[in-house]
Amino acid sequence: EVARIIYVNKLDRTGADFYRVVDQVEKVLGARTVVMVLPIGTEDEFKGVVDLLTRKSWIWDDSGDPEKYTIGDVPEDMVEKVEEYRERMIESAVEMDDAAMEQYLDGVEPDMETIKTCIRKGTRELVFFPTFCGSAFKNKGVQLILNAVIDYLPNPTEVKPQAEVDLEGVETGEMALVDPSAPFRALAFKIMDDRYGALTFIRIYSGTIKKGTTVLNSFTGKTERIGRIVEMHADSRNDVDVAQAGDIVAVLGMKNVQTGHTLCDENKPATLEPMIFPDPVISIAISPTDKAGSEKLGVALGKMIQEDPSFRVETDQESGETIIKGMGELHLDIKVDILKRTHGCEVTVGAPQVAYRETITEKTKDVYTHKKQTGGAGQFAKIDYIIEPGEVGTGFEFISKVTGGNVPREFWPAVQKGFEGSIVEGVLAGFPMQDVKVTLMDGAYHAVDSSAVAFETAARAAYRQTMPKASPQLLEPIMNLDVFTPEDHVGDVIGDLNRRRGMIKAQEAQVSGVRIKSEAPLSEMFGYIGDLRTMTSGRGQFSMEFSHYSSCPKNIAEDVIKDVRELKAAK
Repeated sequence: EVARIIYVNKLDRTGADFYRVVDQVEKVLGARTVVMVLPIGTEDEFKGVVDLLTRKSWIWDDSGDPEKYTIGDVPEDMVEKVEEYRERMIESAVEMDDAAMEQYLDGVEPDMETIKTCIRKGTRELVFFPTFCGSAFKNKGVQLILNAVIDYLPNPTEVKPQAEVDLEGVETGEMALVDPSAPFRALAFKIMDDRYGALTFIRIYSGTIKKGTTVLNSFTGKTERIGRIVEMHADSRNDVDVAQAGDIVAVLGMKNVQTGHTLCDENKPATLEPMIFPDPVISIAISPTDKAGSEKLGVALGKMIQEDPSFRVETDQESGETIIKGMGELHLDIKVDILKRTHGCEVTVGAPQVAYRETITEKTKDVYTHKKQTGGAGQFAKIDYIIEPGEVGTGFEFISKVTGGNVPREFWPAVQKGFEGSIVEGVLAGFPMQDVKVTLMDGAYHAVDSSAVAFETAARAAYRQTMPKASPQLLEPIMNLDVFTPEDHVGDVIGDLNRRRGMIKAQEAQVSGVRIKSEAPLSEMFGYIGDLRTMTSGRGQFSMEFSHYSSCPKNIAEDVIKDVRELKAAK
C-alpha cells in the first residue's frame, strides 16, 4: 500500500502518445489517473509541458540542461484542451474534501493550496495517481515530478511505522517509530561498489546516527562502524555528520552488511522485517579466459553477491567450475556483461542449466543401525524414523517423537543435522530435495559407543537407504509469463506457448494488441525473446518471473536424469 505518482517518459520518441498511455494505464492496470501536466508537441517536436495547476507552460531548449527552460503562457492551440483537463483535475481533487466540493459546486474554484491538499489526500489514500510526463534523458518535465514528490507523496512521519521482528521473521509487537530520539533502526536496501569503496544505502526508520558511531548488525550479531555518511545526488555526494529517522543516506565503512540486513542500536537490538529473495532457477558455468584472471574474477563475483542477494555463486565440487545462479536468462546475461564491462573480467560462458529440484511422494517407515567397532571406543546409533512428503514450501521439517530415553535428547540435533545436510543432494540426479518431513520415532544408543557423530552418520546413511523407497520425483521451475503481441499474431504466439508446454491463464484485449498471461516451464523458455520477435515482426514483448516448482513429466524427467548422470560420468 504505497502511494504512487505516474511519470510517462520518452515523449520525444517516435510513436510516443501521452493520451494513449494514460488510457492504457486506466484500462490495463485499473488505476485512476489525475493528469497534472499536458505535453507540448509530440515525438521530435516535444518541447515541454503545461502545468495544469498554474496554467503555465514549461519549455526547455535541447541542450539537456535542466536549468535552461522558460515559463510562459499556455500555447494558443492548447488552451481549450488545458481547460478541459484542468477541470477534470479539480473535479477529482475536490472529491476528497466536502467543503471544497461544496465550494466548487457553488461555482467558486478552490485556491491552489486547497487543490494541492486534496490531491495529496487522494494520493496518500490510493484513490488516484497524479500523472506527469516528459523526457527524463533530456531533463524535460523532471522538475515538476520532483516538486510533486514533495507536494503529494507522504513524508516519513505519515506512513505506518515498521514492525520489528525476531530472527525467524515473527513480529515482536514492537514498532520502529519515526522519531529521531527513539532507538536507532535502519534497513540496508542496496549495496553498491564504486571507485571510492563499498556504499551501503540505508533507510533510517527511527533514531539518529552520527559519523564515527558503532551500530549492530542484528543478522550477523557483529558491530559495524559508521565511517562516513553521505547524501547521494546521482553521481555526486554530500558528506553529512548526522542522519535521522526518515532519511535515506549511504554510509561507508561497512564490512559485513548485505542487502536486507538491519542496523540498530547495539544497546537496544532489534530486527526489521527482512527483504525476501527467491532462490535462483537457472545457472551457467563461467571461467576466466586465462589463469591470471582467476583472482580478479573472484573479487568481482564477491562484490556482485553483496550488491544482489538473488545472485549466487558456487564452485562445482567435481569439476572445480565456477557456477553463477540467477532468476532468469536475462538476469545472468546482465551479470556476465557487468563482469566484462565494469570489472574487466573476460570470461567464457557455458550453456544455461535449469535449477531442478527433487521431492518424494510417498510416506515410508524405516530403521537404520550404524555400528562400527574395531577395538576400543566404537560407534553405535540406531534410529527408527518416518520420511514423508512435507507441506509445499516448507523445505525441510524435522520432528522427534522419541519417548523413554531410547535416543537421548542431546542426540536429536545430530539426527536432524544428518538428514538436513543430506537433502542438498537428491537421489535421482543430485538436485536439492525440498518439502521433506522426517519424524524420529525411536531408536537405541550405547552408553560408551554412541555420540553425536554416530547419530549424524546414521541419519546420513538412513537418508541414502530410504529416499529411493519414497518414490522420489523431479520438480521443474514454472514461470509466470506476461506476453504482449499485436492482435494478428495471437494465434501464432499461443500455438508456440502450447508447444513449450505452456498453460494459458488469461487474454486481455488492449488498444494496440493482446496481453497473454500464462505459465510455462523455464526449460522451454530459453531463447524465447528471439522467437517471439520473429513471430510478431519485432513488435512482441514479454516479461517472466518465477512462480513455483511442479512435477516434471516422466519422459522429460528421464531425459534430464540421464543427461545429468552422463555429464557426471564424463567428469
